[in-house]
Amino acid sequence: MRLVVSTCLLGTACRYDGRAKRCDEVARLSRKVRDAGGTVVGVCPEVAGGLPVPRPCAELCGDEVVLANGHRVTEAFERGARLELDEALATHDLPLAVLKARSPSCGVGFVYDGTHTGTLARGNGVFARLLGERGVHMATEDSVRACTPSMEHPVALILGSGMGHLSGLVKPVRRIAYQDIAGFPADARPVEGHSFEATVGTIDGVPVVVYPGRVHLYQGYGALEVTSLVQHARCLGCRVVVFACATGAIPGVARKGLSVIADHINLTGANPLVGWNVTEDSAPLVSTEFVDMAQVYTPYLRGLVLGVARDMGIDVKEGVLAGVLGPSFETPAEVGALKALGVSHVGMSTVCEAIMAHALGMQVLGLTLATNYAGEPGVSHQTVLREAQLHAEEFEGLVRGVLALL
Repeated sequence: MRLVVSTCLLGTACRYDGRAKRCDEVARLSRKVRDAGGTVVGVCPEVAGGLPVPRPCAELCGDEVVLANGHRVTEAFERGARLELDEALATHDLPLAVLKARSPSCGVGFVYDGTHTGTLARGNGVFARLLGERGVHMATEDSVRACTPSMEHPVALILGSGMGHLSGLVKPVRRIAYQDIAGFPADARPVEGHSFEATVGTIDGVPVVVYPGRVHLYQGYGALEVTSLVQHARCLGCRVVVFACATGAIPGVARKGLSVIADHINLTGANPLVGWNVTEDSAPLVSTEFVDMAQVYTPYLRGLVLGVARDMGIDVKEGVLAGVLGPSFETPAEVGALKALGVSHVGMSTVCEAIMAHALGMQVLGLTLATNYAGEPGVSHQTVLREAQLHAEEFEGLVRGVLALL
């Protein structure tokens, strides 16, 4: 795995004020990557661009970088960004980049707006823009902190058809029957390949809660019932949730095997946020039903998966999941329509759960196992389970690899 890190987060005194901004969680991640045989590349575009340390504070004002004294230093920032870009992309493997939040060079998502008043504006820093244009997954130290598990904040894993075997890896502390989970339908019975008992414990020392089965909309349950496991995980303190589901690959777009969900299209006709905040005494779990869905699946977690997969020699790609109602499989005409929509995988779960998890402020990772090509004849639930079993070892290795880096 190749990891690019802002050197100030590792303790190098290269910031404008002559100090570092060390982040213990980022330093720990870097150490784990090195211990696993990976490469960590430290970057500081500002120093690479020839700017002195210390120096006046700089902020982005539109496309210009302006110091607190009004002096424009855009050229130096761009020169340093290009130099560090060459170092970051020295190999064919795209790295995962963990960059200093809000920096005019390395800020991801938000940067200081150029007024030097502490006000943030949407956008990326000069270096982060270049990385983004080349498809690099980027995160800040805030994402790394948010995804770090602990006994108070275990990782939730909600597993789909044929993937529940992962619960056998857990060193258990307690077990929870689904019927004891608030909101879970009391009359529900697991379909083949699922079981209805959560296990709380650890996998390789990492605190987890594993849910080896779920209910589906096609069974006649509502979106809130389908997402009850997500709500339960959040109540247990989980801040990271990993969804795993079996899907069909769209021919000509995706292949059978493991993939990472980068985005989704909700074609189920249901949304778990419908009805939230209807009355003041409804005690909603979310502050508003109008949730920004621009980035549901956490880039940091997606980057970790791709890095682990490369180390394992597994060809894992990212794709767009179309969530459909089911339970019937797709017609050839439906597959053609999904392909035209830019879909790579189609499945009957995960989408509503991801919406709820994102609304609850959780960090979301979606893994899918394409067990068949969508629209091909002869597909059944039994063939899905058989194919899932063939990839059980790869799936297990991928999940354990990600957990180890968290």
